[in-house]
Amino acid sequence: MGDRRDGRSEGRAYIGSFTSAGGRGIIAATVDADTGSLTEIGATDELADPSYLTLAADGSMLYAVSEGEEGAAAAFDVVPRASGGASAPRLLGEPVPVCGSGPTHLTLTAGHLVTANYGSGSVTTLPVRPDGSLGAAAGILQHEGTGPRSDRQEGPHAHQVLPDPSGQWLLAVDLGTDSVRISSVDPGSGDINPHGETVLRPGTGPRHLVFHPAGTHAYILNELETTLTVCRWDADKGTLEPAGEAPVLPDGVEVASHASEIVVSRDGRHLWAAVRGHDSIAVLTLDETREKAVLVTTVDCGGHWPRDLALDPAGRRLYVSNEHSGDVTWFDIDPVTGVPSRAGSFEAPAASCVIFG
Repeated sequence: MGDRRDGRSEGRAYIGSFTSAGGRGIIAATVDADTGSLTEIGATDELADPSYLTLAADGSMLYAVSEGEEGAAAAFDVVPRASGGASAPRLLGEPVPVCGSGPTHLTLTAGHLVTANYGSGSVTTLPVRPDGSLGAAAGILQHEGTGPRSDRQEGPHAHQVLPDPSGQWLLAVDLGTDSVRISSVDPGSGDINPHGETVLRPGTGPRHLVFHPAGTHAYILNELETTLTVCRWDADKGTLEPAGEAPVLPDGVEVASHASEIVVSRDGRHLWAAVRGHDSIAVLTLDETREKAVLVTTVDCGGHWPRDLALDPAGRRLYVSNEHSGDVTWFDIDPVTGVPSRAGSFEAPAASCVIFG
């Protein structure tokens, strides 16, 4: 987990937070490879509500959404200064409008930054220029549809976008329409070309999706019913086929709960899901077919309202962004059982996500 750019033994982490709720914007920290502990090296609040972050493949640029009514995305230079001193991410150019509201997620694919705009139920592409900065919106795909939950599914709500492992396809998970839309992105124009839509059980409210390391299956975490949908993925055809469901909470839980993020282990044997309200990390195992997920246990998340869950680059620790308690708490993972054990915590008001470089 060492830093390849300047020879330091520590890795890097970046924490997003809601500035409108007292967060500090984007915090940069080093990660101790032995203990997993985070040490701040800089922070910036130049972008309002940077709720989700992603890094360029070489780690030199960081991108963030600004989750507001007038949604935007921004690029940040994160290459350490020559002096070697502590430094915050440095905004590169002005934030670029995504022509949609409430962007909650973003990804890089086909030479573009792509955002999922929850409020407007749309997906936007922004070209990435040679210097890493962002151009004006190039493609916009507006979702249509509703779901049975009138309080949350009165219209489309795109919550996540990500490329499939082959890089051919873009998947957009829509909580409002109980579906996953599959498209391709034209690397030249940025146009989003619809290919298909996988409809899930009504009222489940899909939020986030993760692929199995083998690339043959995907696991969708449902926010409204706090369940997991197992799907088969065919990269050649660009098709996603539901194959079953599994609970991510034990029977008898009475507190209102909302699942938020899902992570799969590097060896594909375990899944972890963060659940708000119950304030837990669900631990599930996968069988050899990759289609049967079984809830093993739940572990306290170490705070309140776990919005995001991330695996460190070595695959040995889980980091939880606890939004309401204002911390990032990390857990050592038992390599046999997959059960996490709390190892430490870092103060981060209104924390919304953590990523690693």
